[in-house]
Amino acid sequence: MSAKTANKVRIGAGTWRSRLLSFPDALGLRPTPDRVRQTLFNWLGQELHGKTCLDLFAGSGALGFEALSRGAKEVVLVETNPAVHRALTANAALLKAERAHILRMDALQFLAQDTQKFDVIFLDPPFGQDWLQKLLPQLASHLASDGVVYVEAETPLAEPPGWQLHKQGKAGNVCYHLLTLASLKESPTIPTLKTPY
Repeated sequence: MSAKTANKVRIGAGTWRSRLLSFPDALGLRPTPDRVRQTLFNWLGQELHGKTCLDLFAGSGALGFEALSRGAKEVVLVETNPAVHRALTANAALLKAERAHILRMDALQFLAQDTQKFDVIFLDPPFGQDWLQKLLPQLASHLASDGVVYVEAETPLAEPPGWQLHKQGKAGNVCYHLLTLASLKESPTIPTLKTPY
């Protein structure tokens, strides 16, 4: 496919339910599948009212815009690819997503200079580039005291040092996980649900 080919992903619930997001082809960009997003937001309690979120490899924007659709107070979407960044900006304008803050920036650069604490961090980096080893040690200082980190990876995660693995699943070649800082007890913001996947 041409790099200019438009792809579509659908928002699953909330204010913008069924709205379509367009995104270009880009190396490493794979939107979180609908089924996985459904499970993720089941884990998070469906609605995110008052929550501040970080979508660190925003890509199509499926996770960040879905969080806003479900009531998140603010979502910071970080994306380094210029064409993908332009698509995110266009989608935000189309949705009138005033609580979306879209930055064209490398993930490590963002973490090095930002001091904000987030309730939910979405971490869906390109596979095969060791991003998780580079990023997970940096995330603790950016996570609210009762915050959670959602991670997608090509293989199931062993519990990373400093983190507690609460939930995990697999769909196709995507393994997905919900983490909190290891010092935390089971968080009341993470319902105890049995995932059907």
